[in-house]
Amino acid sequence: MSTRFVVDNSVVMAWCFEDEGNSYAEAVLESLESCEAFVPAIWPLEVGNVLLAAERKKRLSRAAIARFLVLLGGLPITVEQETPERMLKEIVALAREQGLSTYDASYLDLAMRLDLPLATLDVSLAKAARKSQVPAFEPFRDS
Repeated sequence: MSTRFVVDNSVVMAWCFEDEGNSYAEAVLESLESCEAFVPAIWPLEVGNVLLAAERKKRLSRAAIARFLVLLGGLPITVEQETPERMLKEIVALAREQGLSTYDASYLDLAMRLDLPLATLDVSLAKAARKSQVPAFEPFRDS
């Protein structure tokens, strides 16, 4: 069975923007050749929002967005659905407890529920994950 982990949108968007790329994000992307990633239900909307904002700021063309979406569509990333009730209760409570946005808390919650490591470039989310005893995904050892 391949290694599984939760990937935060901060890592995913680093794949899109060359000026934001870093060795960790690149290693996470390479690990998807043999690993499987999971994301919360809000992830497609988060990706779309970042891409539209970049298009509006003339940072990305429609063609570049289309190419990136094809890349994402070919990756082993599973979107885990969640009930609205759970989003409004457990995830909001976790966000409050950890001082996170509900978006970031949804990644932490998913990692906790699936008992998986978390790949993130977000400092606050990484700190909350450590506090919650969620390990960081380490692609150099796992892939």
